[in-house]
Amino acid sequence: MTNLNDINALYFVGAGGIGMSNLVRYFLHNGKNVAGYDKVESALTRQLNAEGAPIHYEDNVNLIPELFKDKANTLVVFTPAVPSDHSELSYFRENGFKMMKRAQVLGEITKTKRGICVAGTHGKTTTSSMIAHLLKQSEVDCNAFLGGILKNYDSNLLLSDKSDLTVIEADEYDRSFHWLSPYMAVITSVAPDHLDIYGTEEEYRKAFIHFTSLVREGGTLLMEHKVDIEPKLQKNVKFYTYGREINRHQGIDPQSPDFYAQNIKIGNGEITFDFVTPKSVIKAISLGVPVEINIDNAVAALAIAWLNGVSEEELRRGMASFQGPKRRFDFHLKTDKIVLIDDYAHHPEELEASISSVRKLYPNRKLTVIFQPHLYSRTHDFYKEFAKSLSLSDEVLLIPIYPAREKPIPGVSSQMILDLVTAPHKRLVAYNELVNTINKEETDVLLMAGAGDIELLVEPVKKILNG
Repeated sequence: MTNLNDINALYFVGAGGIGMSNLVRYFLHNGKNVAGYDKVESALTRQLNAEGAPIHYEDNVNLIPELFKDKANTLVVFTPAVPSDHSELSYFRENGFKMMKRAQVLGEITKTKRGICVAGTHGKTTTSSMIAHLLKQSEVDCNAFLGGILKNYDSNLLLSDKSDLTVIEADEYDRSFHWLSPYMAVITSVAPDHLDIYGTEEEYRKAFIHFTSLVREGGTLLMEHKVDIEPKLQKNVKFYTYGREINRHQGIDPQSPDFYAQNIKIGNGEITFDFVTPKSVIKAISLGVPVEINIDNAVAALAIAWLNGVSEEELRRGMASFQGPKRRFDFHLKTDKIVLIDDYAHHPEELEASISSVRKLYPNRKLTVIFQPHLYSRTHDFYKEFAKSLSLSDEVLLIPIYPAREKPIPGVSSQMILDLVTAPHKRLVAYNELVNTINKEETDVLLMAGAGDIELLVEPVKKILNG
C-alpha cells in the first residue's frame, strides 16, 4: 500500500466534492503539492483555489499541471462518482500512476490515528459534525473529515496539534467504509439505500455487519438501539446502544438503551432533554439546532464525547453552541410571516423526518415542500416511499430528477412520485421555472429538500421571499 508520507504531489479527480475537498485541505496543510479537476466551479472549488490547490473544470489531459505528470511522485485520488471513461482518469491509469479512491486514503489515515467513524443511511453528517464540535471545544480536542461545511468553523476539515482522535463520516456508497479501521464506530441507521450498488436489502445490511467487524480490538461500537443487525465484533470491543427512553406499559419492561434522552421538551423554538449515561444523568441539554430529528443524533454524539472524557459542562456548552452543517435543516428565513429551510434529505426516511420536524415546529402553518429527487435508480427503488413522505405536507412542488453520476432510466421520472402523492396541492415544476413559480405563490413555511443542485436555487428563492 502507498505510504502517504512518501508522496510529494496529489491530484484529485472530483476535487470539489464535499468528501474530497477536506482531503485536499488536509494535504495542503501537510505541505503537499495539490491540484485537481472538477466538473463544475463552485464556491468550494474557488476556496480551494484560493487556499493553494489549482482546479480546472474541463476534462482535458493538457490542463493537468506538469508537476502532476511525474508518476514517481504523484498520487491520483478519485471518487467513484467520476465515470470510468473520464479522459484524465484514463490517462493516469494507462500511464501506471499510483491511484487510490478517496475512501482508501481515509483508510490509510485511520490506520495511524484513532478514528471515530460514523456510518448509517442517514444522520451521518450531523452526528459526525456534532461529535467533532463537542470534542473540538473541549479539552479533549480532535481532527475531523466531515461530509458538510460545519458552520461553527466554516470548514469540513478540523485539525489538532495535540489529539490523534479523528472523526470521519463513513460512507457506505460503493462499500467505501470497508477501507476504514475505526477505533470507535457509530451506526445511526440501516435503512436500505444504494440498491444500484448492493442489489438487495440483505446485501446492504451485510455491508454494515462487515463494517462492525472492522472496529479495532479494544475499540467501541455505538449503535442506534432499533438498528436490526447482529454486530460481528473483534475481541474486547465494547458495544453500546443509544436512543430515546423506552416507554414502559402493559407490564412490559423493555431494556432502555445504554445512552438515551429522557424528559424531552419541545416548544417556543427550543428543545431540551436530560442525557442519561450508564453512570449519570446530565440535566437540561439544549439543542443548538432545535429540530426533533437532532435529538437522536445528539444522543449519539454526546455518548461518544462522554466516552472520550468530555466533561458534563463541556457537553452542555458544546451542544448548545452547535450551529450545524450547512444544508442540514438550514434556516435561511425565520419570521412570523415566512420560513425558508434548506435540507439535504434525499432518502424517504430522511425526508419524512424533516417534514415531520417542520410540522412539530410550525403545527398550524401551511407547509410547502419543494423536492428534487436524487438519482434515477433511487427514484425507481423508492418512489412509493418518497410519495408517502411528501404527502405529509400541504403542498408539493417536484422538480426533475438530479442524475449525478447516472444516465436516465426509461420511464423513471419525478412524475412517478407525483402520481402517488396525496397532499392537497401538488405539481411538477421545471428547474428553471421554480423561482418564478414561488414569486407567484402565497408562501408560509417552505422546505427545499434534495441532494442535487436544488441548493443553487435557495438564494434566488430567498431573495424573492424577502422582496
